[in-house]
Amino acid sequence: MKINPILLQVFKNRFAAIAEEMGVTLGRTAFSPNIKERRDYSCALFDSEGAMISQAAHIPVHLGSMPLSVRRAIETVPMEAGDMVMVNNPFDGGTHLPDITLVAPVYIDGQAAFYVANRAHHADVGGMTSGSMPLSTSLFQEGVIISPVRLVKAGEIDTDLLGLILGNVRTPMEREGDFAAQIMANRIGARRLEELAAKYDLATVTGYAEALNDYAETFMREAIRAIPDGSYHYRDCLDTDGIGTDDIGIECRIDITGDRARIDFSASDDQVAGSVNAVHAITLSAVLYVFRCLIDVEVPANAGCLRPLEVITRPGSVVDARFPAAVAGGNVETSQRIVDVVFGALAQALPGRIPAASQGTMNNITIGGIDPRRDTPFAYYETLAGGHGATPGASGESAMHSHMTNTLNTPVEALEYAYPFRVTEYAIRADSGGRGRFCGGNGLVREIELLADAEVTMLTERRRHPPYGLQGGRPGARGRNLVIESDGFTELPGKFNRRVPAGSRIRVETPGGGGWGEPPEDM
Repeated sequence: MKINPILLQVFKNRFAAIAEEMGVTLGRTAFSPNIKERRDYSCALFDSEGAMISQAAHIPVHLGSMPLSVRRAIETVPMEAGDMVMVNNPFDGGTHLPDITLVAPVYIDGQAAFYVANRAHHADVGGMTSGSMPLSTSLFQEGVIISPVRLVKAGEIDTDLLGLILGNVRTPMEREGDFAAQIMANRIGARRLEELAAKYDLATVTGYAEALNDYAETFMREAIRAIPDGSYHYRDCLDTDGIGTDDIGIECRIDITGDRARIDFSASDDQVAGSVNAVHAITLSAVLYVFRCLIDVEVPANAGCLRPLEVITRPGSVVDARFPAAVAGGNVETSQRIVDVVFGALAQALPGRIPAASQGTMNNITIGGIDPRRDTPFAYYETLAGGHGATPGASGESAMHSHMTNTLNTPVEALEYAYPFRVTEYAIRADSGGRGRFCGGNGLVREIELLADAEVTMLTERRRHPPYGLQGGRPGARGRNLVIESDGFTELPGKFNRRVPAGSRIRVETPGGGGWGEPPEDM
């Protein structure tokens, strides 16, 4: 089929708009603040084989890994028109158990011509602690495990299956509302693809979907070709797994040959007892994100972007964990360190383009208990923003989410309405960015007073090892976690689980970004 370049751009934007509309539907109809306020979800379109066509500008760690879940769902469960399959098993292409993916076929002319899918982070899916982000040592402790299974058949929800899942979570009404929002998001996506095929015919739509993958591949190859041929190496580490293993090394070697890149993580440390292990899908997501950042023009992040990349991991390592490893924190924390490592290696090849390290953590906080205002369980989950790393031409942004997360904050008003909390401080953390010719962005301070007894769990990083600076720039400030009680405050480790009485305050000071370039003498 001859490709019209104008029509190619039309389809690029039409596909992206469908994914964005799916996201708007999901966000506006969800029950939980984590989805409707923070937008902790992602939506994408796939071809008949499960290759990604287009995605909305949602969560990088979701979107790079979602194709593996979609393919697994297609392979495992035959889907007819009106069916939807859900999965959250990290070893079936997922990330961690709170991220539940819902996949639906789009039947046109009697065939499954496309698939639509969304992934949403549910604030609780059971497990050993409220919020399902525990200091676990096994996947079985982290919540209900869902391998691909049909939730919707011929347009009707399997109420027995849904009831089984809701019976294993702390906040079933909220979960049911979020599932309904995910179902409606897929229905919107399917309807828009059907309308697109009716307007242009199916052969044209599928032809341009494939052309967009080729288009993205071309630009990715050009971006790689701009990197000098050679081998580049970097190693960084996670602070701790929260169980007893510290300084967990993540190491990569990038070999550039022409328009292809080989990214090898085989020298990374073995998987650990704690929950910072990442599955292969997360590593793939992080690599795709970094290399996508090197493309200077707006191209869809789809299957074509991956074609020039060869990602090597060693099974049984912290970046390719084996079942039933604990993985709750791998999605959120280890993914960030993988990004730091890949950027660190590329900084040797492209010193004038690569930024210093951003905060390098998502600062995960979960709080659960009984809300005395309603006498019902609550489960709060949030990731907190921090400082961006400085670039070779500008200082880093302050108090912003970075890299593998693209969520918003929970507004103070929504937080205090939904949970028994009072926000006592929410501010930029002054002077936390690393000094440099261009300074790193500052982190933030979030202090919450608990109005009920609660269980608090935090999975955070960059509490021992600060975000690195580049080209003589100074590191960003390390983060701090504190609990403030009537008799004083206690500084807590980067990963902890603790019962905290009502009236106490949880204070999180997030890391700043690294600086870039030698700082002026008068700084």
